Amino acid sequence: MSLMRKKLINFNKMYLDKEKKAEIFGKYGKGTTDTGSAEAQIALFTYRISHLTEHVKANHKDFVTTRSLTQLVGKRRRLLTYLKERDINRYRNIVKALGLRK
Repeated sequence: MSLMRKKLINFNKMYLDKEKKAEIFGKYGKGTTDTGSAEAQIALFTYRISHLTEHVKANHKDFVTTRSLTQLVGKRRRLLTYLKERDINRYRNIVKALGLRK
């Protein structure tokens, strides 16, 4: 099997496809198409952060992914701050559901 063919096969196995996104949005958002609520975005960022963390552990010299991971953590932090200022109950619910705080 050629190298290009192997890359295409691995490319098709995306870790975050439509079904997984709809599942996350359905569980944490207001519905499967609710992509804009803070809770849905925080849940999606958390899923992506956990995936990228595993990738960086395996590929410690991948500095581009490390930077992307840091940026994603910052985005999630800003969204959590926004939600905390707007509605403390929604903030507490999403933090508890995702297990973000000890």
